[in-house]
Amino acid sequence: MSLRPLFSPLSVAVVGASAAPGKAGNAMMRSLAGLPGRLYPVNPRGGQIAGHDSYPSIARIPEAVELAVIAVPPAAVPGALEECGRAGVRAAVICSGGFAETGPDGQALQDRVRAIARAHAIRVLGPNTSGFMNPPAGVLANFLPGVHELRPGPAAIVAQSGGVNLALSFLAAADGLGLRLGVGLGNAVDVDFHHVLDHLADDDETRVVGLHIEGATAGRELCEAVGRLSARKPVVALKVGRADVGDFARSHTGALTGGYALTRAALVQSGAVVVDDPTELVDAMRALAVRRMRPRRRPGVGVVTGQAGPGLIIADTLRGSGVALPELAGHTTRRLAELLPPLTYQRNPVDTGRPSGTFEAVLSAVAADPGVDALLVYALDEPDALDPVAALKAVTPAGSGSEPLPDAGPDTGPDTVPVLFACGGPAAALDARQAELTVPMYRSPDRAAKAARALAADAAARHRIATSADEPQPGSGSAPAGRDGTLGGRALDEHEAKALVATAGIRIPEGRACAGRQEAEQALAELGAPVVVKILDATVLHKSDQGGVHPGIRDVTGLRQALDAVDALAAELGRPARYLVERQAPAGTELIVGAIRDQAFGPVVLLALGGVGVELAPEPILRLAPLSRADALDMVHALPPALLTGYRGAPPVDADADAVAGVLLAAASILLTYTDIAELDINPLRLAPEGPVALDALVVSSRRAQPESAPESAPESAKEGHR
Repeated sequence: MSLRPLFSPLSVAVVGASAAPGKAGNAMMRSLAGLPGRLYPVNPRGGQIAGHDSYPSIARIPEAVELAVIAVPPAAVPGALEECGRAGVRAAVICSGGFAETGPDGQALQDRVRAIARAHAIRVLGPNTSGFMNPPAGVLANFLPGVHELRPGPAAIVAQSGGVNLALSFLAAADGLGLRLGVGLGNAVDVDFHHVLDHLADDDETRVVGLHIEGATAGRELCEAVGRLSARKPVVALKVGRADVGDFARSHTGALTGGYALTRAALVQSGAVVVDDPTELVDAMRALAVRRMRPRRRPGVGVVTGQAGPGLIIADTLRGSGVALPELAGHTTRRLAELLPPLTYQRNPVDTGRPSGTFEAVLSAVAADPGVDALLVYALDEPDALDPVAALKAVTPAGSGSEPLPDAGPDTGPDTVPVLFACGGPAAALDARQAELTVPMYRSPDRAAKAARALAADAAARHRIATSADEPQPGSGSAPAGRDGTLGGRALDEHEAKALVATAGIRIPEGRACAGRQEAEQALAELGAPVVVKILDATVLHKSDQGGVHPGIRDVTGLRQALDAVDALAAELGRPARYLVERQAPAGTELIVGAIRDQAFGPVVLLALGGVGVELAPEPILRLAPLSRADALDMVHALPPALLTGYRGAPPVDADADAVAGVLLAAASILLTYTDIAELDINPLRLAPEGPVALDALVVSSRRAQPESAPESAPESAKEGHR
C-alpha cells in the first residue's frame, strides 16, 4: 500500500488534541498549524483547540480523514485505532510510548495494535515515535515545535529513533542540507525501513538518504530495499551498538536484532555507505547529495592543498581508510611543474605552497587527471593572496546540486568529477562563502576527508554490485541427505559432515570411517602415513579439548595408542568407539569458514583467521547469502594485508583467493540448500599446496540446536580452537 496518505496527507486528525500547553496533543497541533490541507482536532470535551473546532470522536468528522496522529495514553491506543479504522482512516502516527519497549504487557498491547492495523489496512508509523517531517509538503507531524525551522531540501532521513530523526535533521540543517523527509520509525509495528526506502526510491526529489539503525528485525528486507534504493541514489547508514548497549537499546524500541558487525557488513554488501557517527553521516550525505563518483573498483581522490599541515591530515585519513590517492599522470605533473614553484610537492596530494594566481589552473589540471575520480581542495580564504571560492568555479560542474543526481560520466575532465572544499577561518566568514558555493564545504580537513571516503565507498560498492549483476547466479548444492533439502533432523558426525561439504565442491582429506580397530589398521595401510585419528561421534563437538584428536600417526604402534585413547573417551561417554582415520594434510595457513542462519538476516557466511593468524584480526568477515563471486572475493581481500601477502613465511593467501572464494560460495550454497541447517563450520580450512582443504566440519541442525551467540561472533569452533 502507498505511503502517500501517511507522508503527504490531504487531511489530518489529531486524536488526543489538547489546548493545554505541555501536552503532546497540544504540541502536535502547533506543529501542524501550517498544514496546507484540513486539520481536525479530536477531543471528547469538544471546544476550540488552536483555532479549530474539535470533534468528540474521529467518527464525527464530516470526511474520511487520510492521516490520524494518535497522542493518547497507551491503553487507549487500540480503541482509538479501531475507531480510526471504522472511520476509513488510511494512515496513523502513534506517538504514545508504553508498548514493546516496556516488557511483556507492552508487547501484548503492541500486538493488538498490529492486528487492528492489518484488519483495517491502516499504515501505521510507530508506536513510540515523535513522528515525521515533510517540509516540502508542509506536513510536520512531529511534537517538537522547532520543526518549523527545517527548510526543504534533497535529503531524507529514516531513523529508528524519533529523537535521532530530529537530531540528524537539525544537524544537517546547520550545515545547509535541507530536508525532503525525516521519519522516526519507533517500534515499527507496521511501517519499517524497507517500506520507507521503497517510497523514497520513487521520489525524484530525494537525492540522498541517511539511515539510523539500532536493531533490524527485518534485516533481509532492509538490505534488499537498500539495494534497490542505492542503485538509484546514495544511501548512508549509521548502525549503533558497537559497545554493549543491548539492554538500553531494548528499553528504547523493544527489539534489538542483528548484531553490530553483521548489520554493518550486510548494509555495505547491499550498497550503503556505512559511517561511524552522526557528524560523519551528515557530511557524507552533503557530499553525495551533490554528485556521485563514477563506479570504479578502487576510485582515486586527488588532493590539492594550500597549506601542507591540513593536507597531511587529509592524506593520512584517506590512506588510513584504504582510499586511493593515485599517482598523477606524466602530463599532469609536467603541467604542475609549469604552474608551481620548484620546492612545492607536485604529486598527490599537491601542495601549492603559498597560494598564488595559478591556484585555479592547478585545480583544473588535477581534476582532469585520468586517475582522479574526485577532487578535494583545502585552502584558506586569504583576500590578499587567494579567493578559493572563485578558483573553485573552474572545477565546479555547471548546475551542480539542482539537476537529477548525476554520476560522474565516463569521460575525464573537470566537468565530470565531484569536488569537495575544506576551509578554516572565522565562522561568519565561512558562512558567507558557503552561500556562494555549489560544492560542499567543510570546516576541518578530517571532515572533508571522511566525506571523500564516503564518495569512494559509494563508487566502489556500485562497481562491485554492477560486476556481480553480470555473473551467473550461484546455484544450490545437491541434497543427498534429504529429498526435500533438509537433513531430516539428523545429527551428522564429522565424516558425514565432510561428505556433505564435499558434495558442494569443497575438498576434504581422504579418510575412512572405521567401526573397529581392524578397519582402522587397514585404513592406515591404504592411506599411508602420516594419518590423523579422531573419535567419530556426532555428540562430541570439540574433539581436541576432550582428547579425541591424534595427529602424526606413522605406524601401527602409534595407531594402537591413539585408538586406546579414543576407546577410553568413548567409554567415558558410554558409547561404542568409532574412529575416523584420515590422511594428514601438509602444513599451511589456516582459515575458518562458517555459515549461520540469523533470525533477522537469514543465511550468513563467515570468514575468519585460524592458527597463528588469529592475532592479526580476531573479528570475522561477514556477508549475507547468496553470495556473488565478487562478494566472496571481497571477503578474501578483507583479510589483513599481512596474511594476503604471506605471514611469517607462509605462502600468500592472495595466491589462493579464487579457491577460497569458491569455498565461501559453496558454504553459502549448502545453507541455502538445506533449510534446517542452523550452522555450518569448517575449522580449519587449510591452504594446502593442492588447494584449500576442510580438515574438520561441523553441521548443526536447527532441529537439534540453535546457535546461541550473536552472528558477528565466530561459530563455536572459531572461539574454542581447532577440534
